[in-house]
Amino acid sequence: MTWHAKLDIQYKLEDDRTVARYERVGPLQVLQSLYPEGNAVCHNVLVHPPGGLVGGDTLDITINVAPHAHGLITTPGATRFYKSLGEPALQRTSAKVQANGRLEWLPLEAIAYNDCSAENQCIFQLDAGAEMMGWDVTALGLPHADMPFESGSFTQHIELPGIWLERGKIEASDQRLLNSPIGLAGQRCMGSLFFASGSALQRDRVALALAAARMVLDTHALKGTAGATSPNDHVVVVRVLAPMVEPVMDVLRQVWTAWRQDLWQLKAVAPRIWAM
Repeated sequence: MTWHAKLDIQYKLEDDRTVARYERVGPLQVLQSLYPEGNAVCHNVLVHPPGGLVGGDTLDITINVAPHAHGLITTPGATRFYKSLGEPALQRTSAKVQANGRLEWLPLEAIAYNDCSAENQCIFQLDAGAEMMGWDVTALGLPHADMPFESGSFTQHIELPGIWLERGKIEASDQRLLNSPIGLAGQRCMGSLFFASGSALQRDRVALALAAARMVLDTHALKGTAGATSPNDHVVVVRVLAPMVEPVMDVLRQVWTAWRQDLWQLKAVAPRIWAM
């Protein structure tokens, strides 16, 4: 049996409080809205009770952030793409952030299991004045549990329409990509963290974001396989490779903490689920 689950989340500012309203179909839901940093920012945890996707499953997540609202979304655990018997599994996230709205898209990692056929697609549309921070972390197999990614394929797609597109298909059979120095160099976890704006960023903010990220990277154990860049005047990106998930999440959280402070003048209040 395959699942087609849908979840629509609407963030609105009501009486100086960001409120989340949502509708769902199938096994995908939002836990209680939390306000660990006051009324301005609404924290939500997305839960998929089946625990993973198999071939033929589709998860559709749509998000809308109204003007001046601020939503933060995470997950309680990894998104697991299991073995497929032919049909692909798809997780599709589509978000629109309206003028002066803010979104933080911070799910835990996606795991591509051996023999999966999967795509993780994220499309973010930002109006002028809207901003967001988001990350994407992918682990290929579970090599330390003797479950390597030896067969199958995984496609990543991150897009800000008309501004920035990153799309790549990883075939388990592509040894040049997986193991050569011009590819993943044997690493099996990769992460990207990005700060994006619907309006062109001022040069001093780009410089500030890059400096804050590089300060973290320069003192981290992964400094040799991580870097920060700005592909255009709307986006700043940090990319990192590692053998496993934990150090990737550690460095991305540190940069997220620095960016929140420097770019939004907000203390980084981690979602409670991360400490469990």
